Amino acid sequence: MSVLVLNQDYHPLMICSVRRAFLLIYLNKAELITRDATKELRTISTSYPYPSVIKIDNYVNKPYKGVVLTRQNIFKRDSFECQYCGEDKNLTLDHLTPRSKGGKSTWTNLVTACTTCNAKKSDFNLEETQLTLRKTPVKPSYLMFLKKSGDKINEDWLDYLQPESINK
Repeated sequence: MSVLVLNQDYHPLMICSVRRAFLLIYLNKAELITRDATKELRTISTSYPYPSVIKIDNYVNKPYKGVVLTRQNIFKRDSFECQYCGEDKNLTLDHLTPRSKGGKSTWTNLVTACTTCNAKKSDFNLEETQLTLRKTPVKPSYLMFLKKSGDKINEDWLDYLQPESINK
């Protein structure tokens, strides 16, 4: 299980382990915002709330970190599915505008494709083929990647991961 860590201004900062979150709370470096009511942390003599969302006490000046363009991050953005047929095996990357025709390796020009669809598209522009995209490729936000970082998003986190929560 993981814990969402918020900066002092309630912006999502990172995701950490329950152990680390508990330690930050215990050392008075963070404050418990939301607990998991179905669980608790126990020692021999004491029980403690099981953290779900914590807020650190001192503001961390973390300059905006854009999501790095990597093969794995493209797959993650596209939910590990071919953007033409939905297949989730034998995946590779496809340039919508091929590099041979001036296409660059950018967030909006790269999509996840299975080897079959990639071979069908070949060295053509997307408009020159019968293939259609399931969704338009976009540059993902840091929040989007926080949402996709774990296997399961805790419902307690959703209010803090919505773009409108940034103005809290």
